[in-house]
Amino acid sequence: MPQGTWRNWAGNQSARPSRTATPRSVEELSALIGHAAEQGRTVKAVGSGHSFTSIASAGEGLLIHPHGLTALREIDREAGTVTVESGFPLSQLNRTLEAAGLSLTNMGDIEVQTVAGATSTGTHGTGRDSGSLAAQLRAVEIVLADGSVQHCSEGQNPELYQGARLGLGALGVVSALTFAVEPLFLLTAHERPMGFEEVLGSFEELAAVNEHFEFYWFPHTDRCSVKRNNRSQGPAAPLPAFKAWLDDDFLSNTVWEGACRIGRRFPGTIPSIAQLASRAWSERTYTDVAYKVYTSPRTVRFIEMEYAVPRAAATTVLRELKALVERSDWRISFPVEVRVAPADDLWLSTANGRDSVYIAVHLYRGTHEQGYFTEVERLMTAHQGRPHWGKLHTRDAEYLASVYPRFGDFTALRDKVDPGRLFANDYLRRVLGD
Repeated sequence: MPQGTWRNWAGNQSARPSRTATPRSVEELSALIGHAAEQGRTVKAVGSGHSFTSIASAGEGLLIHPHGLTALREIDREAGTVTVESGFPLSQLNRTLEAAGLSLTNMGDIEVQTVAGATSTGTHGTGRDSGSLAAQLRAVEIVLADGSVQHCSEGQNPELYQGARLGLGALGVVSALTFAVEPLFLLTAHERPMGFEEVLGSFEELAAVNEHFEFYWFPHTDRCSVKRNNRSQGPAAPLPAFKAWLDDDFLSNTVWEGACRIGRRFPGTIPSIAQLASRAWSERTYTDVAYKVYTSPRTVRFIEMEYAVPRAAATTVLRELKALVERSDWRISFPVEVRVAPADDLWLSTANGRDSVYIAVHLYRGTHEQGYFTEVERLMTAHQGRPHWGKLHTRDAEYLASVYPRFGDFTALRDKVDPGRLFANDYLRRVLGD
C-alpha cells in the first residue's frame, strides 16, 4: 500500500510510515513481519487510534492495520471463553456475545477500540472486584520478531503470557485473544449529582458497596455526577429512546461540543459553563444489558492524561487537585473522571499489586494546555502515580521502573523476544528504555 499519513482519533499524533499493510490471516501477518525484519524496517500495529500517545506510531517503518483480522474463532461455553482475532472491534464483540447469551465481566466507557489495541494499552473501566480488559484474558496468540506464531496462556509459555496480555506492542504483534466470559447479565445504573466533599467523605463506602462506582467532578464547581452500577435480576428497564438520545447524545455530545467551542474561544466563560453543565445531569436510574450500561457514545474530541494512584491516597490527591485548580488561572471545561480498580498481577498493569484509583483529566481539542497537565502530572507522581499507557504523560523508564515491581521482568522478556527492537518506536524507547 502506498505511503500516507496516519493520525489518531484525537488528531494530536501522526506518522508517515514507509509502508502500510492489512493482513488477512496470521500467516500473512507472519510473512509481513519476516519481510520487514529482512529489510531492517520496524513494525507497529495500530487499532482504532484511540490512544493519545504515540504508542502505535510506526515512524518510517511498516504500519500494520488489523482490520483484516476480524474472525470470531471460537465460543467455548464449557470453558467460558471466546476467541477473536486482534482487529475484532469491542462493539462487535459485545453484540456477538449478547446474541450468544454471554458477556464480558467488565469494560471501559467506550467500545470503538479493537480488542488488541484496548488490551495492549491497559484499557479499563471501574470495578470493585473486576479489573481491566487485559485482566480478563485467558490466552494470547502473538507473532514475534522471528515470524513465529506463539500461543501463550497460564499453562503454555507462561512467561510470554504474563507480558503479552498487556504488552504495549513491544513484544510482537497480537493476532488473536481469548477472553473469559460469563452468562449475559443486567446492570442497574443509578446516577445522581452529589457535592465534592460529600463524595469524598463517603468514598470508601461508595467504592465498597457498589460493584462499579465512578464519578465526575466539574472544575470551578463543588458539584459531581456519581454513577453506581450493580447487577440486577431484572426485568430490564432501559432508558426510553428519546431520553437516551437527549442525555447521552444530544446533551453529552452535540450541546457539549458547542459549549466546549465557546469555552475555547472565550475562556472567561468556562466557569459559568461548568456551573450550568454540572446541573444538566439529573438523577436517573435504568437497567439494561451490561455493555449498554458500561459504554456511551463519545464524539466530542479531546486529549487526556490519566494516572492510577494507590487507593489509600485517592481522596488526598483529589483534594489537592481541586485546590490546584482553584489557585490557578486555568479554565478547565472538561470534568475530571474518577474510577476504581482492584489489584491485579499483570506486569505492566497500572493496578499491578495494589488497589487503585484512576484520575483522568481532559482538555478539549485545540485548547491551550497552560500548564494543567504538567502540574497534574507533578501531583500524581508525588503519590507514586502510574500513567495510563495510552494517555498523555512524560514519564520515562527510570521513573516507571520505580513504580512497577515487575518492570524488570517485562524488559527482560522484551530483550529475549525482540533483541533487535523490531517493534520499537520513540514512545517505547522512552518508557521502556533502549
